[in-house]
Amino acid sequence: MVRKSTQLTRLITGILATGLVLAACSSGTTESTPAPEATQAPASEPDPDAVKASLVGLHIEGVEVEAWSSAPFGALRLWDNGTAWSQIELEPGVFKWDNLDGALANAESKGMNDVLMVLGTTPEWAASEATDPDKVYPPYPGANTAPANLEDWDNWVRTVVTRYQGRISSYQIWNEASYTNFWNGTPEQMAELTARAHAIIKEVDPAALVVSASPAVRLRNAFDRFFPEYLAGLAEREWPVDVIAIHTYPDAAGDPAARGEFIQVVRNAMTEANAPADIPLWDTEVNYGLAGPGPDLPRAEITGVRAAGWIVRNYIDNLRYGIDRSYWYIWTQQPYDLLGIQAFPGSDGEQGFFAIDQWVIGASFGGCVEAGNTVTCDFSRDGTRWIVAWAQSGEAQYVVPEGTQLICDPLPNCQEASPGNEITLTEVPLRIYLQ
Repeated sequence: MVRKSTQLTRLITGILATGLVLAACSSGTTESTPAPEATQAPASEPDPDAVKASLVGLHIEGVEVEAWSSAPFGALRLWDNGTAWSQIELEPGVFKWDNLDGALANAESKGMNDVLMVLGTTPEWAASEATDPDKVYPPYPGANTAPANLEDWDNWVRTVVTRYQGRISSYQIWNEASYTNFWNGTPEQMAELTARAHAIIKEVDPAALVVSASPAVRLRNAFDRFFPEYLAGLAEREWPVDVIAIHTYPDAAGDPAARGEFIQVVRNAMTEANAPADIPLWDTEVNYGLAGPGPDLPRAEITGVRAAGWIVRNYIDNLRYGIDRSYWYIWTQQPYDLLGIQAFPGSDGEQGFFAIDQWVIGASFGGCVEAGNTVTCDFSRDGTRWIVAWAQSGEAQYVVPEGTQLICDPLPNCQEASPGNEITLTEVPLRIYLQ
């Protein structure tokens, strides 16, 4: 057995007090040594530049009936919780608030005050067209259409914002409006709904953020049809949003590098539209391995250290690419067949959230360097510094820096380092602890 130095022993035992869930590594290539946390005393004052917990957003299946994630996260998005307009205002002026009330009460009981609500979709009674519910989501006739009377939209927005003033921190206009099963109106109509909602929200609850409708990038024809024209409509209305939203699910074969390419597509479109340079960008839904597009790309099941590692990369990539937050879809009580990476209690994906909480949240971010196929990102907290490193795709060789003590994967499996030696990086990020 390798003798450990006193300092290294302190590093290893430091993790035991954190209660981090440990998962077995499927690779079997590293010694299962618990990963360390910071070795220095806590700072007397919080770092104002530290990475905020809101970087990690989440959807929770059943949040409206008191379900809650066992993994750490900092922001909640309500979708697929029965909280859309079409699921609440069942008749004009008749509201079924149960699910929204339940979700907010649950969040508040857990100390969560960063809640994003999606305002669309259109109730059947307000719809401009009775579209086939089998081709619409949520499956209500007309849910994907523009309201026939814009005053109905205005009344809905005013009612919900007045009722929940100070309790809902941000409102998203629509979900995946680039897809006709969510929105079959025009980008111009969506821009008008956005502007009207913005005026009402800022009048009733000025502190609340207005988040744009979110296009999905994975179907490029649909994205190109909707997003540039929607941005043009927002520009004509002097940008009545506080945040631009996107969805970056790659195709079934896509990985975090493919997601990075999608983000660049969005950035290019925003540049062409002369969007304000300082407007935040949120990724309001993301996962990997979802089937499609098309019948030739079945769902890809992503498990083990790869699942945890891709979640870590997803959120560190947010920092690399200037994404203020992304909302993982979805934490569930049991496996959900739609998804490539599962996040349920005890899953490898769930472990990725514990890793990102330890590796990134509350730390100072010193930036990332991409050299060839190698990505290295610098973090520090309370006098302790570490590097997170991975291969953008495939494998890359990396020389371990002098002063390295431990190298850990996200599950976490750790091995003592040999400074100056060359290691092989893969697509799974490693945390490299420095003295």
